[in-house]
Amino acid sequence: MFAPLVVLVRNSLGKTKFNQLRGKAIALHSQVITKVCNRVGIESKTRQSFIRTARDNGKKLGLLA
Repeated sequence: MFAPLVVLVRNSLGKTKFNQLRGKAIALHSQVITKVCNRVGIESKTRQSFIRTARDNGKKLGLLA
């Protein structure tokens, strides 16, 4: 779904810069998931499951192309 846009951005930024940006976005998203889980009182095993689900959904949507 988003793969063509991701490929276009990667090609325009260059692979190195794109991977840095992607890494920062993934880290921020994981931090948000962790903060929400801590606030609500969700265990770390469940939190890791949420992070895995986010990664898998990103692959399905083409965000990790």
